[in-house]
Amino acid sequence: MANRLEYATSPYLLQHKDNPVEWWQWGDAAFAEAARRDCPVLLSVGYAACHWCHVMAHESFEDPEVADLMNTLFVNVKVDREERPDVDATYMAATQALTGQGGWPMTVFLTPEGTPFYAGTYYPPQPINGMPSFRQLITAVANTWNQRRDEVEEAGQRIANALADQAVPKSAGAEPPSWDTLTNALQKLVSSEDPVHGGFGGAPKFPPSMVLEFLIRYAAAQPETPGGRAARDLTGRTLRAMARSGMYDQIAGGFARYSVDAAWVVPHFEKMLYDNAQLARVYLHWWRLTGEPVGSRIAQETCDWMLAALLTEEHGLASSLDADTEVTDEVTGEVHGEEGRTYVWTPEDLLTHLGPEDGPWAAALMRVGRPGTFERGASTAQLTQDVWADPFAAARWTAIREKLRLVRNARPQPARDDKVVAAWNGLAIAALAETGALLDRPDLVKAAERIAGLVLRAHVHGSGVIPRLYRVSRHGAHGAPAGVLEDYGDLAEGLLTLHCVTGEVRWLATAGNLLQVVMEQFIDEDGVHDTAKDSTDQALLKVRRPADPTDNAYPSGASSAAGALLTYAALTGSHRAREAADRCLAASGAVGGHAPQAFGWALAVSVARLEGPREIAIVGSDDDPYRQELHRAALASTSPGAVISAGPPDSPGVPLLAGRTLSSFGKARAFVCHDFVCKLPASSVEELQHQLTRPDEP
Repeated sequence: MANRLEYATSPYLLQHKDNPVEWWQWGDAAFAEAARRDCPVLLSVGYAACHWCHVMAHESFEDPEVADLMNTLFVNVKVDREERPDVDATYMAATQALTGQGGWPMTVFLTPEGTPFYAGTYYPPQPINGMPSFRQLITAVANTWNQRRDEVEEAGQRIANALADQAVPKSAGAEPPSWDTLTNALQKLVSSEDPVHGGFGGAPKFPPSMVLEFLIRYAAAQPETPGGRAARDLTGRTLRAMARSGMYDQIAGGFARYSVDAAWVVPHFEKMLYDNAQLARVYLHWWRLTGEPVGSRIAQETCDWMLAALLTEEHGLASSLDADTEVTDEVTGEVHGEEGRTYVWTPEDLLTHLGPEDGPWAAALMRVGRPGTFERGASTAQLTQDVWADPFAAARWTAIREKLRLVRNARPQPARDDKVVAAWNGLAIAALAETGALLDRPDLVKAAERIAGLVLRAHVHGSGVIPRLYRVSRHGAHGAPAGVLEDYGDLAEGLLTLHCVTGEVRWLATAGNLLQVVMEQFIDEDGVHDTAKDSTDQALLKVRRPADPTDNAYPSGASSAAGALLTYAALTGSHRAREAADRCLAASGAVGGHAPQAFGWALAVSVARLEGPREIAIVGSDDDPYRQELHRAALASTSPGAVISAGPPDSPGVPLLAGRTLSSFGKARAFVCHDFVCKLPASSVEELQHQLTRPDEP
């Protein structure tokens, strides 16, 4: 046998291709081998930016003696959770059921049929604090399998039954969230705010992207109510705190995955595409609602960072930057990973590189001092004041940032996971397209179009007009895993946003084809599922068909599909898509009001649903500058979930433009509709803005 990861698409799997462990990729062949050998499967799940995944790999998977034990006792399967979220979700549920907690690396032992019977997370090379070593663990599991097989199979059956009982209930007959549900959710969020540092709860503290989008939409829909004002204020406090925090990269832009402390000082240094795509859009929408300049600045900086740090040669966006930076020990010459090495500063660093005047000034501004906020006397970079409000301080800080950026670029850099994930690129397409359109950055819109083109070229397969998706690609070639529901929903969301921004019919048409697959393959009488009904993944299906409506670090399959289906229904008048969106939202139902942080995107989509959403059709010739002015005014609307089609009258394939006519003078006009009722055509930007800001007036 040999390690079978050499031809994997996932950079995380490729990191393990030289391990002495005889790794298999997930698939029926691995389970057939386990059945042939009559041995368990050892499933190890992680991802490239995971610090403790690297630690366990170095301590155990690179150890020839441990690897020999693993190869003798098990069929060993390595999974990238980002490439196979369906596998990860299924066995994470088992791990949490068995241990009461979860995380990565995740270690699960399965029968040859795929049924889990024992699970955990990280295991050390030596016993510590009552935790067995990894070597002790695998020996004990193998002995139990060989000597007490009946107990193992019985335990596995109990776990399988428990997972089946946790399956998402049928959504037929359930209702999407109401305004009462959304108001309850708002009250829950207000009561859980950290009044000192902003955000919600204590350490570790994650950027609540989807919850903030919900709050922005609630504030836009209810601007004059106490709830609307509370939502707007809560959003502002959280977004300002994050923008000045150590979690935001003050030198190059972009957000780290989370803060390890409640005050947003020290981040876990991995940077994920999905976080930054969502946060860029949230900051943009906050600026659109309030005019707050911090919002427009952070949105642009975050978009610029995504393109500078994550753009691949093929014009896709890579998944992440690692938390660790590889450094060489000056004494031993040994290479090891060190978290934060690229990013942190000491007062001496700043004095050396900036000089006696700018060095101390920057140290005070960035809160870099003694004893430091991080390890070995170093500090993360924060902003202690709003330098952007003072033109002189802003110019000084801009020059200092550029100097520090060049210094930092000369340091060892974290590795990049350069696989392209369809769902996360869809989120980024939406953020880039909207930011470019609203902030007069046509380069960002062009980047969004190029990314969309790459994803469609590399990820779509199948004949005819109905596209099926692969989840990942690398170097322009797709990997084996099939797209899951979030891939279809988020990519459709990005393409529909591109249509609203550019008016091009191709994006609308392709999104419609993707959503047809959603309605045919992922939604049925049993509910909304994360994998297609024609999936052939037998080992996974024997445990359960994944179906999780809760939002985690990014929108769930159900909520991402709901948002795209609702937008598509508003653009095309499709009743089938509208009903499917309601089915997807029904899973959150009243539960979202009690657990808003688990249903942030579903709640945000629900605000748009309750608002209509409004439909804006802008007709005019392609070279008519007046049409462009009306289009910009429509894009600036804060109406939650508003959709826009712009183009010549009766443009083929664009239902919202059907029957719309130019003015009697041949000028462009805008039509605002809601619940199948349209206002009089708006012949000026002022009229359009009036209709959008005072929707209840005729």
